[in-house]
Amino acid sequence: MFEFKQFSVDQSDCAMKINTDGVLLGAITEADNPVAIIDIGTGTGVIALMLAQRFTEAKIDAVEIDPEAAKTAERNFEASPFADRLNVYASGFENYFGAYPDRKYDLIVSNPPFYVSSLKSPGAKKALAKHTDLDFFEGLIKDIADHLAPNGCCWLVLPVALTEILTGLAASQSIYPQKIINVYSYIHSEAHRVIICFGFAEVTAQISKFTIYKAAGTYSEEYQRLLQPYFLAF
Repeated sequence: MFEFKQFSVDQSDCAMKINTDGVLLGAITEADNPVAIIDIGTGTGVIALMLAQRFTEAKIDAVEIDPEAAKTAERNFEASPFADRLNVYASGFENYFGAYPDRKYDLIVSNPPFYVSSLKSPGAKKALAKHTDLDFFEGLIKDIADHLAPNGCCWLVLPVALTEILTGLAASQSIYPQKIINVYSYIHSEAHRVIICFGFAEVTAQISKFTIYKAAGTYSEEYQRLLQPYFLAF
């Protein structure tokens, strides 16, 4: 059980536990008063819960292909103060959007599996959660473009090596980077993740950097400020 300031997250039966990628995405995502949000691949539901805390008028749909993880997310949603605004669907995003072809979202978020063309992780659940290929991303980007509201935005967290591939796929669907945040473990290390905001406007993306640690075991001031609304430790 992971305790946040306004909610708790039970991680039972979830192959992918709460991690830095997820909480960073949940905290750093920005949107202009979204009323309809979807979290694709919700896992424990932590990102959806963080967004529910911040965007108090929003209804949030959460999609999770692993049925056990979906049950865990549902329990976390029901135990939260935001239960009436959260819905979980035990489904892959392709089936979900196939069932609800007319739904549009002001904000789409995803911390997707990203071990493209790599060896599968041991264990069926971890393989499902962490391994994917380019067909997956082609489908994901197409559905994002089809279901994003005209003035909406989509936020993804990705490894650096996938950034160029994903921006190319997005451009083929007429969605473009609006903001690019390069994430570093330490100020002098290489970036290891990129958080990208996509939208329909063809603009020059705002590029920035974010550093997680100022020293081993010590979080940076910017990380502490960002997570202060959520983490008990801050």
